[in-house]
Amino acid sequence: MPTIHEKVSLQPYNSLALPAVAEYFCAVRTTVELFAALEFARSKNLSVTPLGGGSNIVLAGDIAGLVLSVELKGLSHKVMGQAVEVTFSAGENWHDQVLHCLKQGWYGLENLSLIPGNMGAAAIQNIGAYGVELADLFVSLTAIDKQSGAMVKFDKAACDFGYRDSLFKNIGRDRYIIVDITLALSTEPKVNIQYPALQTAIDKYADSVAAITPELVSAMVCEIRSAKLPDPNIIPNAGSFFKNPIVPQVQASALSQQYPHMPSYPQVNGDFKVPAGWLIEQCGLKGAVRGPVGVHQQQALVLVNSGGGSGAQLLALADEVRTAVSQRFEIDLEIEPRVYGD
Repeated sequence: MPTIHEKVSLQPYNSLALPAVAEYFCAVRTTVELFAALEFARSKNLSVTPLGGGSNIVLAGDIAGLVLSVELKGLSHKVMGQAVEVTFSAGENWHDQVLHCLKQGWYGLENLSLIPGNMGAAAIQNIGAYGVELADLFVSLTAIDKQSGAMVKFDKAACDFGYRDSLFKNIGRDRYIIVDITLALSTEPKVNIQYPALQTAIDKYADSVAAITPELVSAMVCEIRSAKLPDPNIIPNAGSFFKNPIVPQVQASALSQQYPHMPSYPQVNGDFKVPAGWLIEQCGLKGAVRGPVGVHQQQALVLVNSGGGSGAQLLALADEVRTAVSQRFEIDLEIEPRVYGD
């Protein structure tokens, strides 16, 4: 049985460093401990809130019930010719595992380098960057159904992946605790450098390297991300706070006429993705400060806690940003992190 603690501060468990207290708290490092913790919650009729790396959450207040720090570790792999299926425990750090796979010669994750958080949460969010989404590599995951206590396996179709979306953010929200995820990688070093910012970064090395390798792609992604996104260990933040909105072609065309320099990216269904950071910047909110919280001065997509800020203050700033964008562009921004304790 894992140790159950009462009245535990969650400030060290969220990358925004927001203050909140868990009614009950325990860290689970094995599935045996996880099942025991869930049994404890059932015996006291407690709600259960799982936390991963804490990099994509906003704590708006204290959390009733049992908060689980999911710290399951380990990985296994299966080689089938040039294909490699790798199963990662949910508590493994995402970026550490990207680097581990590169060292093993297992390729495919390099465009997703330096994304904060753990493996389990990556599937919930369907993380994506620089032309690659988790769904592109996904095979399956194993989760515990909190309602029945049963282990359930989900294939790609069952996860209902969308842009920064999945079953686990919709009808499966709050029902499952992810135990592990399996991804399909390759020993063949095919690189994807079609994303414009990545292509620009890679181009400067074209004359000095023999080939564009997955390792170089990873290094360039890390360089780009480090230049534009603040380190949460230095400036508390949750990365991209808003999803890039996707708007119909008619609306995108109308906006392009009004704002000729507006960047937009066509989608397979004819819609267009518009950078949320650009929209926020046009509203004059880049670098805005509201007491201890603010909009990052270099990347308007990121909200920061400069010290002592609360979840309520951060969400008030998010509402201000969303209102400004809605009034100017008639676009509704969606908050990307999960809000707890509200």
